[in-house]
Amino acid sequence: MTTQVDVFVDYVCPFCFLVEPAIEELRRERDVEVTIRPFELRPDPVPTLRPEDEYLPRVWKDVVYPMAERVGVPMTLPSVSPQPRTEKAFMVLQLAQERGRAEAYTEAMFQAFFQEDRNIGEDDVILDVATSAGLDRAEALQALHSEERRIRQREDQDYAVNVGIDAVPGVVIGGHVLRGVPSATRLKKVVDQLAAQEAGHRAPRAEDRS
Repeated sequence: MTTQVDVFVDYVCPFCFLVEPAIEELRRERDVEVTIRPFELRPDPVPTLRPEDEYLPRVWKDVVYPMAERVGVPMTLPSVSPQPRTEKAFMVLQLAQERGRAEAYTEAMFQAFFQEDRNIGEDDVILDVATSAGLDRAEALQALHSEERRIRQREDQDYAVNVGIDAVPGVVIGGHVLRGVPSATRLKKVVDQLAAQEAGHRAPRAEDRS
């Protein structure tokens, strides 16, 4: 039985990049269908963070860099200030989902921000990322300026809140919300428990077998 796994991310959140190795291991070792879903941490007009302020350097030094080394994901605190909004990047994620390129697009978006120090709020950068992930540039440009996709992104944001997401990364498996950066072991354990429960529900009763 295939288990649905929803992974809520924001492209400016380093922990969303750091959870990717665990998600990949889960995908390799269990029968799961992973869907990348958007949750913008600071939608307009909420101010975004600035790397020159005290907060980001401290969190990166104390938590992000040690975790990145542990999971083997090289990354650097981006210098873009203030940090970009991600609504437009998520509008193109919709296109990536439709073309079966969501995982490649998401990986490329994280790499652009955390490894290449590019401003992923800029249209040209988003288009470069989209084409690097196998999307058609003209379609991506159309997605960037689609009011329909903008409305859908806001609906997706509301959906995330409704299922209990208030921070990212957030992994939802069978209605269970796992917050933070869960290990692959924890993810597999939750999937196995749900599969066992489902198998128990489907098992025929003794009187049905007689």
